[in-house]
Amino acid sequence: MHAYRTHMCGELRKTHVGQEVKLSGWISRVRDHGGVLFIDLRDKTGVTQCVVEENSPLLAEIEKWRVESVITIEGKASARTAETVNPKMPTGDIEIVIGKAVLQSAADVIPFQVAEDDGAGEDIRLRYRYLDLRREKMQRNITLRNGVIRSLRARMHEQDFQEFQTPILTASSPEGARDYLVPSRLHPGKFYALPQAPQQFKQLLMVGGFDRYFQIAPCFRDEDGRADRLAEFYQLDVEMSFVTQEDVFATMTPVVKGVFEEFADFTGAKRKVEWLPNLDYKTAMRKYGTDKPDLRNPLEIVDVTEVFARDDVEFKAFKGTIEKGGVVRAIRAPKVSAQPRSFFDKLNSWAQGEGAPGLGYILFEGTEGKGPIAKFVPAAAQEQLKKIAGLEDGDAIFFVCNKESEAAKFAGKARDKICDDMGNREKD
Repeated sequence: MHAYRTHMCGELRKTHVGQEVKLSGWISRVRDHGGVLFIDLRDKTGVTQCVVEENSPLLAEIEKWRVESVITIEGKASARTAETVNPKMPTGDIEIVIGKAVLQSAADVIPFQVAEDDGAGEDIRLRYRYLDLRREKMQRNITLRNGVIRSLRARMHEQDFQEFQTPILTASSPEGARDYLVPSRLHPGKFYALPQAPQQFKQLLMVGGFDRYFQIAPCFRDEDGRADRLAEFYQLDVEMSFVTQEDVFATMTPVVKGVFEEFADFTGAKRKVEWLPNLDYKTAMRKYGTDKPDLRNPLEIVDVTEVFARDDVEFKAFKGTIEKGGVVRAIRAPKVSAQPRSFFDKLNSWAQGEGAPGLGYILFEGTEGKGPIAKFVPAAAQEQLKKIAGLEDGDAIFFVCNKESEAAKFAGKARDKICDDMGNREKD
């Protein structure tokens, strides 16, 4: 028998009943049921319940072992009774009756729980990182990352790309952020720079005739951390020779789409993968107010300049801007007629806090529109608004009027604000 294990903790099933097995791992939980000791033993594959019977000579010693101690056990796999089967565990049909046990590494009292999320703060989790890494969530995330990288590599190799490792210590070059600098021991007063991206190296490879390059590339940027900024990250870096924009789309679409399809259900929830539309910059700015829209937000921006340019529309604030070359953008908010007046007032106050005059709107209930702008927009123009924006009874439409670039930018912010205030953003 192997010195440490014959099986992994997460692979034992009913078919193993009656077999002598050896397992090694961490004590995840301990429960004392009237002299019978139950130990959940964990490794990277899962958890197996192990039992120390009341009359076992090992009981007195094993009772002293703390949670997160590393142990090796030997015993017979036994079927659980119908009352004790745990359908939530893949190994829930069996348990191991411990015949031998060895304490490989004794644990001290741990500063936070590993088997469950007890709300431990980031500081203490980083201080005891080795404990944090044992948590199921962390194991799942790191395993997912490994799987995604493996899948990306396979898909790139299938399309005849070659993988290269470009230098990490290099010379500084103009990029979008500050460089991390590493002092040279051999050349005092001089420094290496860590690459913000392998841009020059991959271009060198193209000039050298390699045609198709990729790398899971480390990138280093000396800047403050934000939601879309990291000091250190890895990216799928790609370069191709003699190609058009359409060639790049055709090459990368199956790679990205395939990875999303492969790992869509990693949380355990069934997810439908819908491929993203191809948008040019102008369309993205018009529909979403940004060139990197969050499509979990279902709201879209529409152009209603032609409505407010009509002769029968008398809203002078918008007309004056339109005459100077401005535009009117609008966002449909579906089924908000049940919202209190404060919903609209808060949005208006938010807009003023962002530097806009306000956030005008029309609410459609029954046959006519209501709201601060409605009286300036006659019935025929309101019908045109409904047609352009796809408005239905109970919907509201919010307006932004400014120069095109400013209107697009603020309409994008308003789109997100309206969506979040409605609670309509899809969850991750």
